[in-house]
Amino acid sequence: MRRPRVLLADDHKIVTEGLRSLLEPEFELVGVVEDGRALVAAAKELRPDVIVADISMPLLNGIEVAEQLNRAGVGAKIIFLTMHLDVMYATRAFEAGASGYVLKHSAPSELVSAIREALKGRTYITPLISKDLLGSIMRRSQRPEDVIRRLTSRQREILQLVAEGKTAKEIASLLNISTRTVEFHKYRMMENLGLKTSADLVQFAIKHGIASG
Repeated sequence: MRRPRVLLADDHKIVTEGLRSLLEPEFELVGVVEDGRALVAAAKELRPDVIVADISMPLLNGIEVAEQLNRAGVGAKIIFLTMHLDVMYATRAFEAGASGYVLKHSAPSELVSAIREALKGRTYITPLISKDLLGSIMRRSQRPEDVIRRLTSRQREILQLVAEGKTAKEIASLLNISTRTVEFHKYRMMENLGLKTSADLVQFAIKHGIASG
């Protein structure tokens, strides 16, 4: 019988090594990556059944990864294993198509349960935030447009890279666009969000979970 194929993504090797020993008895571990852009490429190439990923990853955060994979038609179930107890992150994760949300300090068995549930087509939410998350989603549906949704997917990619301290030239190289395009997107973001400086953009990115502080 074929074991479910799992792809891991976390920029801390000590975490991925621990996950490897936890998951390998039951699942086939097809790869380990350390940043969000590598995760997108690996998921498209390896076509795993399940992806276990952190939300806070370099170059592209896990929520943006989930949205890109959904648009690309990659059908892997995505389980977020994260330190973020804040329901804002969980709400955005499920809106992006996540199948599970597990905290890193939870019991290891919780992650295995989340993967099993995802493979059955069900959703797993860590009990520590499930009630708060339901309330957050209900309140969110009654709110005006989410400020983050004023930004395009490309702008959110650039915003994270700006917050990570990348120069316009470095961002242009990573995204295969011109530096002029990068600067144009930065200008449009500041205009749409009512911000005045790159420092304001960085603070916005951290506040709204696009990049970690």
